Amino acid sequence: MIEMELIGVRVELPANQPIVLLKETGGTRYLPIWIGAVEATAIAFALQGVETPRPLTHDLFVSVLGETGVELTAVHVTDLRDGTFYAELHLRQQDRTWTVTARPSDAIALAARLEDVPVLAAEPVLAEAGLEIDSTDEDGETGVDAEEEVKQFREFLDQVTPSDFEGQG
Repeated sequence: MIEMELIGVRVELPANQPIVLLKETGGTRYLPIWIGAVEATAIAFALQGVETPRPLTHDLFVSVLGETGVELTAVHVTDLRDGTFYAELHLRQQDRTWTVTARPSDAIALAARLEDVPVLAAEPVLAEAGLEIDSTDEDGETGVDAEEEVKQFREFLDQVTPSDFEGQG
């Protein structure tokens, strides 16, 4: 499994389709995942620290985990089949560990609400759907900052469509 960094959420135009972008930690590959509008909002709210008057579904789930003493230890993006991504929640309660199947968007929304929950992607998923985006700045230096990564992500989204990923599975 490859550790990923949550870069952000954006709406891809003209299809008006939300997308979440993960970046390989210490690497150059990005993993775009098209998601639903509700999940995109949930992830964006978590990243921006927005607190709603009433808990959203993902906030509720985090509260239930806390009240029952269950810890979300990791999120794994495990598979890509027929254009659909699959994920797992890795959970622990005292000495017991287990996994639960989840949509990547829900899993990422949960991880975004909790501190130190890594998001990992299977190498075959990155090999199939990962994209190399040049992360060098104008001086040829690597390690572009988050603002520059978001700019590059927006430029990427201006050129890519969901049909670019058809037949990958």
